[in-house]
Amino acid sequence: MSESGIEVAVVTGLSGAGRSTAAKCLEDLGWFVVDNLPPELIATIIELGVQARGAITKVAVVMDVRSRAFTEDLSSVIKDLDARGYKPRVLFLEATDELLIRRFEHVRRGHPMQGDGRLIDGIKAERHLLTPLREEADLILDTTSLSVHQLRAKIEDAFGGAEDLQTRVTVLSFGYKYGLPMDADLVMDVRFLPNPFWIPELREQTGLDSEVRNYVLTQEGAEDFLERYHELLRLIGAGYRREGKRYLTLAIGCTGGKHRSVAMSEELATRLSKEDGVAVKVVHRDLGRE
Repeated sequence: MSESGIEVAVVTGLSGAGRSTAAKCLEDLGWFVVDNLPPELIATIIELGVQARGAITKVAVVMDVRSRAFTEDLSSVIKDLDARGYKPRVLFLEATDELLIRRFEHVRRGHPMQGDGRLIDGIKAERHLLTPLREEADLILDTTSLSVHQLRAKIEDAFGGAEDLQTRVTVLSFGYKYGLPMDADLVMDVRFLPNPFWIPELREQTGLDSEVRNYVLTQEGAEDFLERYHELLRLIGAGYRREGKRYLTLAIGCTGGKHRSVAMSEELATRLSKEDGVAVKVVHRDLGRE
């Protein structure tokens, strides 16, 4: 982070090389991203971020040749930001001519510098125009052989902190009688366990109460379920991380969402919270609804 307390990144490079993907990835990492801003306004946006007093700590500006006087203005702005103590990092994205041609043909769009010429003419003109910026870049990524997930991983490694790279898991308890959660990635049914509702002294309590919790967790099959589901989640979580998925909602359901699902969700969340790189929160959707 710079002396000003705000991080600044400039994302630029060849059209079709992945700037949009980079911008989305930075947004997911908590950066305030501005696309195609005139170079002369970059310093103003960053100063506004500084004045936000901590509300904005990371600003990324995505620039391309749609801005007039692009290279000359942007180079001078980067030098000006450096002189002000913002220390911007410049990310430059590129790819081979062959790949860029395929990408433009796939989306059936012309190149912004093509004019009346061929697609390859626009690509070569842009590559020549951006040569000075490429030489000054802090990080150059050739996306020719990178999948979207691989590109995201490289950007996360370069611009993400430890908290940004965590898998954020929401364990959601619910009652089947109120319907399935629409935003769940995985749904598990714990109605195979005896229902505390039929125990008079437990009926009015919830899965947050120790008596109900102990009753549910000591039932036959409860521990086996928690151990095996936890192990399955390790496998699934590793795959999600490889694919760039950082948010996961696990839904645990029982009949009313009051006893079994609440107790099991709390216990599963406790176990998941001990995993490295995992941030867990628990939501009891239907607790108190009856």
